[in-house]
Amino acid sequence: MEATQPENLSVGRNLKIGLFHLGSSMADIIITGLWNRIMISDLGYAATPVSLLIALRYFLAPLGIWAGRISDQRSVGGFRRMFWIGTGRAMMAIGILILGVATTSLAQGGGMVGMAGKDGVQWLGIVVAMLLFSLGNSISGGTFLALLYDRTPENQRGRAIGIVWTFLLVGYAIFGIIFGKLLPHVDGQGLSFAPEALRNVFIIAAVSMTILWFISMLYEERRARPGGETYTSQSQAEYSTSAIADLKLVINNRAMRFFMLFLALSMFSAFSQDLILEPFGGDVFQMDAAHTTRFNSYWGTTAILGMILFLFLARRYKSLNNRVLSYAGVAILVVGFGIFTLSAFAQIRSLVTIGLLVFGTGQGIWTVGANGLMMDMSPNGRAGTFLGFWTLVVTFARGGGQAFGGIVHDIGIRLFGSPAPAYGLCFLLGTIGLAISLAMLRQANIKAYKSEQLPVDTVGVLANAMD
Repeated sequence: MEATQPENLSVGRNLKIGLFHLGSSMADIIITGLWNRIMISDLGYAATPVSLLIALRYFLAPLGIWAGRISDQRSVGGFRRMFWIGTGRAMMAIGILILGVATTSLAQGGGMVGMAGKDGVQWLGIVVAMLLFSLGNSISGGTFLALLYDRTPENQRGRAIGIVWTFLLVGYAIFGIIFGKLLPHVDGQGLSFAPEALRNVFIIAAVSMTILWFISMLYEERRARPGGETYTSQSQAEYSTSAIADLKLVINNRAMRFFMLFLALSMFSAFSQDLILEPFGGDVFQMDAAHTTRFNSYWGTTAILGMILFLFLARRYKSLNNRVLSYAGVAILVVGFGIFTLSAFAQIRSLVTIGLLVFGTGQGIWTVGANGLMMDMSPNGRAGTFLGFWTLVVTFARGGGQAFGGIVHDIGIRLFGSPAPAYGLCFLLGTIGLAISLAMLRQANIKAYKSEQLPVDTVGVLANAMD
């Protein structure tokens, strides 16, 4: 059966779908903006096991390409994408609930006993929670992007992804403040917060993100007719190849190969700070948990402003394509990491806020550019498979970067004996990695690849969406 062009996606429906990433930002802040800080800075656990647990969702990323491939080929209960999205997000919400209960119990016990000690039950709960969260994230991330691809005609995909990712950044900006308010500073205790307040934050977050995910996906995928092949198409049959063949295509195509290297190295380096930034504020500058949770709000706000600035300029300058956008974003990230490095080694507290603002600007521009390139570099007819593949690259790189940051932190503590230079070493290595990734992007002739695939002018559509 020949594929049909998707119906126009109205701005209202696009905004509704964007609520999905509003929930995703809430989950991310809870895990990498609050829980990591509590475990490392307040409870005193080593950064390595904490970073490995958080990075678990990225190391399970092969499940994402598997789910994307199955969703390309067959439906479950009449739905191709919705089964994986719904199941995955439910697992994430349950995992966050369990994580909140287990972490609160650790906080009430004072922390720093360990997995083999009296807190073994709590640690078992944490491991189970992170496993559920990680599995759910893996099977739902790529399939959500594939659903977004399915729901939009070619000339609207730029607008669609721009709005959805704007919601993600808006979530970072607002939920950091909200969670900081829900976890007020408490004097006169060993901890800077009340454990009961911490538990309430996790419960509120789990319920809220579930509601957002449900509303965003309601009626967004049409159920297949019983016995029908509603989603099969000539293009899918033509490109029904093995995963090994897909990988060979990436390796043998120069543009795809260097794009993969850029994507991996930039993600690895940028997210090497993800689990240590909040503990950095606590350990080096004695900021409380309510303060460091707002870090996401600082950089999230400038990320949105960076995106708006790009859209404004893209209306006037056609040369501002996804490749240029990605390059500019990473270059600004290099500056932001450099500021963090100086702040750590020189112990200048005022530079932290400046670094967050610069980092956020680069993050916003880079996010839109990189995700636009992921769509550009997905061959026609295999969107689910290749978006799953790029998601695989991104998630492995993010997980490796997060684990790397935690490991380097612990090594730095042993080498230097104090936290400031240990954090400075992490930021310095991230700066170097980001700079090298720019060289990888320069080697990727994305324009030639796009001309072969008849891609969408994503940036042009994003710019027109401002009208």
